[in-house]
Amino acid sequence: MNRRGEATEEIPAAEQPKRMKIIHIAYLIAALDMTGMFLQFSVTPYLAKKLGFDTLWFGYLQTTVGIIQLLGGPMFGRFGDLFGARVALSLACASTTVFFLLLAIADHPAMLFIHKIPTVFMHVLPACQMVVADLSEPEKRADALSKLGLCFGIGMIAGSTLGGHLNTRYGEAFTAYFGAAWSAVNLLLVLKFIPKTTKGQTPRTNTESENKSKSIFNMGEITRLMKFPGVTATFVVKIVAGLPSGIFQVMFSIIALEFFKLQPEQNGYLMAYFGIVQMVVQGGVIGPLTARYSESSLLLLSIGVSSLVGLAQAYMQNVFHFCLTVIPMMFSFSVFNVITDSMLTNSVPSSDTGTMMGLCSSVQSLLRTVGPTAGGFLYVNYGVSSIGLTQFVVNIAVFVYLLLRQPKKTAEQKE
Repeated sequence: MNRRGEATEEIPAAEQPKRMKIIHIAYLIAALDMTGMFLQFSVTPYLAKKLGFDTLWFGYLQTTVGIIQLLGGPMFGRFGDLFGARVALSLACASTTVFFLLLAIADHPAMLFIHKIPTVFMHVLPACQMVVADLSEPEKRADALSKLGLCFGIGMIAGSTLGGHLNTRYGEAFTAYFGAAWSAVNLLLVLKFIPKTTKGQTPRTNTESENKSKSIFNMGEITRLMKFPGVTATFVVKIVAGLPSGIFQVMFSIIALEFFKLQPEQNGYLMAYFGIVQMVVQGGVIGPLTARYSESSLLLLSIGVSSLVGLAQAYMQNVFHFCLTVIPMMFSFSVFNVITDSMLTNSVPSSDTGTMMGLCSSVQSLLRTVGPTAGGFLYVNYGVSSIGLTQFVVNIAVFVYLLLRQPKKTAEQKE
């Protein structure tokens, strides 16, 4: 039974190897896409600086991406539900290729904004999450989704290291063209191995089929998911608790450049360190934790650790201090995102997992929209410590709220 009280679909034994093969291909596609994205992070900050961007204008650039993806995320998720995984992933990979081509020819500040337009469709990771959520069993979904985080770590290591080397030796334009070719290879993998749809053949009543609109832009079909039990509360926690850490993440490239004064190659090594830590957490820690502890307990743990990370970041003075905070930071970030995504996708019908993943990605986009402006303001006026202190205060407040809410929730479940 799932959270909505419906019987879950039992996967036939003969279907399991086929499903696992598709899931593994989705992992590969996600890893390649993340490699390309972190390769791009080795280009954009340094190109922006060459074109005359200061910290605030770089924040506006990041905010632009957040707004575009905030609008595109839910629509893309519904697009995937209506037209299938292959079409959705093909659109996302093709958009990524165009994104890199526009970045390669960017020679004016306006071009840096124009090259962000394709990000409205660049949702490869949410599309891969949709595939994994569709093909995995509900009780194993958190573990399956956490493996996508392992792909994220691989991409972080490979992309940051490769991007740093390419940018240092051949410049921003060559690195961007390399990213375009990389994304084109990913598109070929999608066309070759991903099936047209990954949805189970669940029966629908005539009334349900008639009422279900086929429009991608039907906001009623998207927002109705918020009416399922627990979805709205989980979304609020995902936004509020995720905002402070989101601010730090979107500002990190500026912090690395100005506060730590890192060169592109050094920044690449640091990002590779992030990736190694994330791989260990996603590949070897989250699976055993989800098998042993409840999702609500792990959610509390991740938020509590995140608050302590914020406090530590408020008092860090150099890169070494920061590296000490990376392990708990990546642990809390990874557990928080995997658990909230698992809770949300298990709360809605399998036919709507794409839309739900789109909404989850829109939360990240919202954080990237608000984060750069808020982070730029805090950094310029109060320094790096203010970002860490904000994270500490907000996460402590959410932790106390969830702690006080648990006895009430337990009583309701017993009734």
